[in-house]
Amino acid sequence: MGRATDRRSVLRIDLDATGEGRGRIRRQDTLAAEEPLEIRVGAAGPGRRRPLAVTMRTPGDDLDLAIGFLLTEGLIRSAEDVHTAQLCAGAETPNTYNVVDVALTPGVPEPVTDPSRNFYTTSSCGVCGKASIESVRTRSRFAVRDDPLVVTAELLAALPDRLRAAQRAFDRTGGLHAAGLFTADGEMVVLREDVGRHNAVDKVIGWAAREGRLPLAGHVLLVSGRASFELTQKAWMAGVPLLAAVSAPSTLAVELAEEAGMTLVGFLRGPTMNVYTGAARIGG
Repeated sequence: MGRATDRRSVLRIDLDATGEGRGRIRRQDTLAAEEPLEIRVGAAGPGRRRPLAVTMRTPGDDLDLAIGFLLTEGLIRSAEDVHTAQLCAGAETPNTYNVVDVALTPGVPEPVTDPSRNFYTTSSCGVCGKASIESVRTRSRFAVRDDPLVVTAELLAALPDRLRAAQRAFDRTGGLHAAGLFTADGEMVVLREDVGRHNAVDKVIGWAAREGRLPLAGHVLLVSGRASFELTQKAWMAGVPLLAAVSAPSTLAVELAEEAGMTLVGFLRGPTMNVYTGAARIGG
């Protein structure tokens, strides 16, 4: 319930200090919170929904995270497929509200809880727990290739500073990833932070789904880390035509972006960037 950070006592050592103790100081440090979130899904009505996934995340925007996760995994098509979604108390004491209960709209099929859909994701991996290669790949229903978005290289180069300036939790902890959604004019629409790159993206996409904004045509999604396969797939599932990252993409991310017709930009730092696919969307 908003426990994005916590305070801990640490021993600060400064080897450049002189004198007795060499700069050993006991002080308080602010850490990024990391806690498990269990996502339960099932039909609306009485009865207990079945656990579908457990993800390690930074608490906050948990309903957006759950809906974004379900959408980017292809388990729902839009927020209209969700009858209710609520944060519930878990079994632990004291209650930490680390469970989201999702009741599906009547007529929406329940997820099949076979081994290939037995999800456990760490904060560093968005596809952990998938039982087969086939279960990793999910195709989008949005025709991203046809999106007419064009942005200038100068506009893209300005976005990382705008993203960084809005990362309030990162300022206190230094330990959170960010995902920011921008318009074609460079206006920030929404930003989410999390210990997991994939969680930050799911929170953005879940917010967009709940706001009725899907597909995210004409938008840029910027992530603070690398552009991995799972982040590229999540962007595609939401209809994002341009994914940019401040770090490197992977080979599978580039291949998927090419297949989808997405523009993929990496190493977006200062005045330089690498455009791996969809260069026609980047103007002079």
